[in-house]
Amino acid sequence: MITKITGHLVALKDDVLTLRIEAFEYEVLIPEFTRRQLQHELNREISLHTIEYLEGNPMQGRLTPRLIGFLSEVEREFFELFCSVDGVGVRKALRAMVRPVKEVATAIEEQDAKGLSSLPGIGPAMSERIIAKLRRKVPKFALMVARKEVDSDIESDVVSETFEVLRGLGHSESDARRLIDTALTTKKKVKDVQSLLHAIYQHTQE
Repeated sequence: MITKITGHLVALKDDVLTLRIEAFEYEVLIPEFTRRQLQHELNREISLHTIEYLEGNPMQGRLTPRLIGFLSEVEREFFELFCSVDGVGVRKALRAMVRPVKEVATAIEEQDAKGLSSLPGIGPAMSERIIAKLRRKVPKFALMVARKEVDSDIESDVVSETFEVLRGLGHSESDARRLIDTALTTKKKVKDVQSLLHAIYQHTQE
């Protein structure tokens, strides 16, 4: 089983990255919060703590090996715990994890069903199921020191909150990511959601 992989980050898309290791290139699936942490690391060497699994329908005789990557062991551990809830699974968890582990764990611990149900693909019924199964298992994750996801001048939750605001305004997930990424490359000294939104819409009007 592959539990850690180190190589040069040569491509980064919405939910997948490519690592070059000598003559080989490896495709690794990533959740949104990990993608944001890596968006300034292109062409640099990185290390990922990984989960290896088989995707596909065994009844059809076709299974594809996949890797999922995280920047820390504790993030990987939380993801596996999140996937253990009935009805979640790997692909749903990948889509849902747009916020840092600390924030999702805190929402579970505080039984914030409304906050959890706002995650992509996680509705009210699923959020209640997640809380029921994981509430007593997440305190250590809720106490994590949040990793800075973007420039060091930006609060760690500003980007994730802005992402949710844009989604609430009707933007698709990929469009919201694109708007945020573009704004951060042109104006990095934003301190709150309002100033980041201002930077986003200022850029779109140029």
